[in-house]
Amino acid sequence: MVKVLFVCLGNICRSPTAHAVFEHKVAQRNLQHAIAVDSAGTAAYHINKPPDKRSQREAQKRGYALGQLRARQVAETDFSNFDYILAMDNANLIDLRQNCPKEYRSKLELFLHYGGSSETEVPDPYYGGEEGFQHVLDLVESAADELLEEIITQRRLL
Repeated sequence: MVKVLFVCLGNICRSPTAHAVFEHKVAQRNLQHAIAVDSAGTAAYHINKPPDKRSQREAQKRGYALGQLRARQVAETDFSNFDYILAMDNANLIDLRQNCPKEYRSKLELFLHYGGSSETEVPDPYYGGEEGFQHVLDLVESAADELLEEIITQRRLL
C-alpha cells in the first residue's frame, strides 16, 4: 500500500482539497486497494473541523466531496507511516523538515513538484475570494494527475 499525505497550515483549504481530488482520481483508476490518502496541517488551529465552506463549494462544483474530512495536525508517526508527504508551500515544508526525523526527510517535497506548473507553491486561498479556491483546484488537479501517474509507474500498479 502506497500512502500519500497532503499538508498545509490548518488542514481546511489546500490539503483537504488535494486529499479529496487525489482520492477521487485513485478511485477512478480502481486503485483504492493500493493507494491510501490523507491530509493534515502543520498547525493545530482547526482540529476536528470540516474543510472551509468555500473549499467545499468549489470542489463540489467539480465533483469532489470534502465534507466528510476533518482537520488534524501532522503527527510524529506520519513521517514513518507515509511514503509521500507533500507540502502545499515552502513554509509548511520547512515546518515539516524541522519536525521530521532525518531518516524520513526524503519523503518530504512540495506538491507542485508534480504537475508541470510554473508555480512552485499552492497559494493559500483563505483570505481571498472564490477565484483563489478555483485556482487551488486547477493546480491540485494537474499535480494530482502527474503524481498518480508517477506512483502507478514506480509501483507498477497497472
